[in-house]
Amino acid sequence: MKQIGTLKKWVKRIALSMLAVMVSVLFFGYFSVTPESQLTPSGHKRNSAHYITMRDGVKIAVDVWLPANLKQDQKVPALFRSTRYIRAQETGFMRRIALGLGLEGVHPMVQLFNNAGYALVLVDARGSGASSGKRMAEIAPDEVVDMAEVVDWLVQQSWSNGKVGAFGVSYVGTTSEMLTVNSHPAVKVVLPLFSDFDAYTGLIRPGGVLASGFVRHWGAGNHYSDSNDVCQGKAGLRCMLTKTWFKGIKPVDSDTGGRQLAEVVRNRDNYDIEATLKSLIYVDDSMGGWTIRDSFPAGHKKEISGSNVPMQVWVSWLDAATVDGAIARYNSFSNPQQLVIAPFNHGGGKNADPYRPVDAAPEPSRLQQYKDRISFLDNFLQAETPVPVKSEIRYYTMGEDVWKTTDIWPPRGIEKRRLYLGNNHSLTDDLPAENGASDRYQIDFSATTGSQNRWLANLSGSRDIIYSDRAEQDKKLMVYDSAPLSEDMEITGAPVVTLHVDSSHSDGAFHVYLEDVAPDGSVTYITEGILRARHRKLSTETPPYYNEGPYHSFKRQDAELLEVGEITELQIGLITTSVLVKAGHRIRIAIAGHDASVFERIPDSGTPVIQIHRNRSHLSYVDLPVGATGSTKHKKEQE
Repeated sequence: MKQIGTLKKWVKRIALSMLAVMVSVLFFGYFSVTPESQLTPSGHKRNSAHYITMRDGVKIAVDVWLPANLKQDQKVPALFRSTRYIRAQETGFMRRIALGLGLEGVHPMVQLFNNAGYALVLVDARGSGASSGKRMAEIAPDEVVDMAEVVDWLVQQSWSNGKVGAFGVSYVGTTSEMLTVNSHPAVKVVLPLFSDFDAYTGLIRPGGVLASGFVRHWGAGNHYSDSNDVCQGKAGLRCMLTKTWFKGIKPVDSDTGGRQLAEVVRNRDNYDIEATLKSLIYVDDSMGGWTIRDSFPAGHKKEISGSNVPMQVWVSWLDAATVDGAIARYNSFSNPQQLVIAPFNHGGGKNADPYRPVDAAPEPSRLQQYKDRISFLDNFLQAETPVPVKSEIRYYTMGEDVWKTTDIWPPRGIEKRRLYLGNNHSLTDDLPAENGASDRYQIDFSATTGSQNRWLANLSGSRDIIYSDRAEQDKKLMVYDSAPLSEDMEITGAPVVTLHVDSSHSDGAFHVYLEDVAPDGSVTYITEGILRARHRKLSTETPPYYNEGPYHSFKRQDAELLEVGEITELQIGLITTSVLVKAGHRIRIAIAGHDASVFERIPDSGTPVIQIHRNRSHLSYVDLPVGATGSTKHKKEQE
């Protein structure tokens, strides 16, 4: 019995010793100097947070990250990033311990650009994060002017070499481009990455149809951020654990108790994102004196072109309709531009090529993408004499796995091939012989492109874009197939589908998909086009920017409801793509009246029946841009 008692004592002593060691380690980690509080050789704190007062008294919160090895009197360029998604989170006690013990480090993006010799400047846009002020819209005129005033402050810092660049993904990419509206002399280069050029047509209402699922989720996420709800409405243990890592919006250094931040959040009175975007049915509908297009680069051709700031732009064939915006910018704005297009997800971290396995790595890799971007930035921000940029487009053809380069769009050698909707759900080169042929289709409102489609990709940069086999969903749609191709067909550009229809209802949404049907019957999604019937009028106005397909203005003055039972022509431009469809495969056009995954239901009640006319009097067909023989081909890149 004595031996058992002695053993228990030793076990207790060992347990207490281990606990003491653990407490000591945690104590050491918590009170160790973290990377952001370290001093650089220049004497500057590596990470500092400031308020900058704007012309109207609004205080804009800014975080500055300096290179860890910044020397005394060394001057470095700044990279500017303005966001409405919170510039920085306040560290919780568990993350602080992890930082102190070296188990957690500086954000990889910060480290990458600091190591490349850049100061990274993170900005909370007015009315978001720790910044005061009110948000009347996204990227409203005041927000654009704020960015210029922040740049004014930046170039006055002792560490600044007077040169500023801007880059970012999605919203931050758009603010990077909108920075050039100010024509600030210090801004030398911008990198809009996976960003929206015209959010009305490219994301919020493609074809005039509201992406209600996206708007709802995006609005809710921003509400949580603006309210400093790090748990995003969740409670209990999960919320408590979240706060041990991130406590919420990071206050500026002078706000030691967080009282100023608390007051900013308490007094926040921002607009209702979901309600506002739902109300903007037409592109010229007003938001307090300006339109949605005024908040995006598409509405600022004169200012952005006038800045002549060089750009490197990255987009995906499958990320909302950002590719159409990027090509419109390339063909409309005079700025020197390098444009890279590949089947990335939103942000470039995943490979969304529908012809590749779901877990395929992005090409080039994420690291190589940023190395390419740093090289572009270096030319304008680090070099004494920048080398002029030659504008060109480098793009990847899916299904062929080949990179190509062109200086014009569409590339040289593109020709139009027209396929007509025919008997027995066929697509054929031959004009229809019948005078009254048509197909009846009752809209199936359960049709969907799934929960990981291109229109939901903007909700997260870590989200993959996945279109699984479309064969089952296509049973709900009206489909037309070509004969098996006798040879490979490259489609590069924006296909256009023309339909002659009549409907039992005065409005409706037309969703048209271009697909690849393999010999085994599996169906691969390629691209799509959308048009709300009331927006069908072809405008005779000069488009505000390059438009490869039919030009619908989406203005209130051009809206026109359908006459029930009357045959009407619809011209529907599909989103630009580049794909090689192999010999033996079939081209498919699939027509739907709804996509339940993300879009509003039109009409909101009832079940429309449409008649698709495909005869000599009322032709329905697809024009495919085929055969890019004039572009320079490159072998598939290996990382």
